[in-house]
Amino acid sequence: MLAIATWFNTPTAHAAYRDLTKQQTLYREKLAEYAKALAAYEDLAGPYWKSITEKRSRRRARHSFQNIAANDYVLKQPPVYSGPPKPENPEGATSAEKAVPVVADFLREAKAQFDFVPDTPATENDYKRAYAAAARAAGLTAEQCVRIYAFESGGDGTYDVQAGLEYDVPGARAVSTALGYNQLLGTNSVELLAEAGDEFVSALRRKANAANGVRKDALLSKIDTLKKMIAFSRSVPDRWNAHARLADTPKGIGIHALNLDVDIGPLLQVRKLLTSVEFAKRYDFDAPLSAAELEMMNLTGDGNGFEMVLMSKDLRDKIPTSNFFQRGGYERNPVAGVNNTVAKLIAATNAKMDSEAQLQGAKALAALFEEF
Repeated sequence: MLAIATWFNTPTAHAAYRDLTKQQTLYREKLAEYAKALAAYEDLAGPYWKSITEKRSRRRARHSFQNIAANDYVLKQPPVYSGPPKPENPEGATSAEKAVPVVADFLREAKAQFDFVPDTPATENDYKRAYAAAARAAGLTAEQCVRIYAFESGGDGTYDVQAGLEYDVPGARAVSTALGYNQLLGTNSVELLAEAGDEFVSALRRKANAANGVRKDALLSKIDTLKKMIAFSRSVPDRWNAHARLADTPKGIGIHALNLDVDIGPLLQVRKLLTSVEFAKRYDFDAPLSAAELEMMNLTGDGNGFEMVLMSKDLRDKIPTSNFFQRGGYERNPVAGVNNTVAKLIAATNAKMDSEAQLQGAKALAALFEEF
C-alpha cells in the first residue's frame, strides 16, 4: 500500500492524471457533438420510419395485394446519418451489449433444457443429401434451393454456418442467430415448430417405421423430445413477436439446435422456403417463384417479399427497399441500403447468386439434387 501511495505522488503519476483528465474533457466534448448530431438525425429519421410503418399497416389492412400503387409506399430514401461517430470513453467504460447466442449455446441449452443432443452429419454431403431429399419432396426446385443456399451461405457454407461467422477471420462475431443453409433465425425455428411441428413428427415417424434396432429407438426418442419442443413453441399465440420472446429464453435457444440435426434440420430449412411458396399460392399466384423472388420473401418476410414479386418493372425501379424492412433490420443490412430500390436489390441478389453458385458447396448441392 505504501508503494502505491508513493507512486501516486510521483511526477509520472501526476502526468498520467493530467493526460487522463485532458482525454476525458475531449471525450465529453466529442460526446456532446455526437449527441447533437444524433438528435438532429433522429428528427428526420424518426418521422421517416414512422411513415414507413404507417404505410405498411395501411397496405396490410386491405388483406389484398391487388392494385397497390406507388403512392402506397414512401418514395423518398431514408435519411443517412452523416455526423461524427460515437466516441470511445478513454476509461473503457461501455454499455454492455447482450451477446448473440452461438452454436455452442444452442447445443448447451438443448442438452440442459430438453436432454437433446443433435445427430450431426458424418459429412457435409450427408446433410446436403437430406436437404435435397426434403426439398424435392416439398416440390422445391434444385435451382431455387441451390441459388438460395449460395446467396445465404456464401456458396460454400456448412450446415452449421452462422451469420457473422461465415469466414475464419480474427475478431469475427455472430451478428444474429441466423443459422444453416437458409439462415433461419431462432424465432424461425420456434415459429416453424408451432406452425408445422406435426409435419416434422410425421416425417420422423415414417423414418422410425422403416428403421430397426438402435436407429429405431433413437428416432422414437427424438420424436418424444420434438413433441416437448413443439408444446413449448405453442405455449404462446401464433405471432412473430411472441415467438421471438420464446426464442430468447433458454428453451428457445435450445430449440434452435434442431437445425444441426441431420434428421430434423433439413426439414426446418426446407419448410421455411415452402412456407413462402404456400403464401404466394394462397393469393392465387401459381407461377414458379424465381430463386431471387423467393429470397426476397425469405429475407424480408412473406408479405413484404410477395409485394416485390408482384411489382411491375416500373414500380421496382421506383420503390425504395426501406419500405420492406423494419428500421433496425434495414440499418444492419448494408446490401439493402446500397441497393436502395427493389429493382437494384433483386439484381444484386441475382448477381451474388450467379457468382456464389459457382463455388464447390453449391455445386455439390446441385449434384446431390440429381439423386432424387
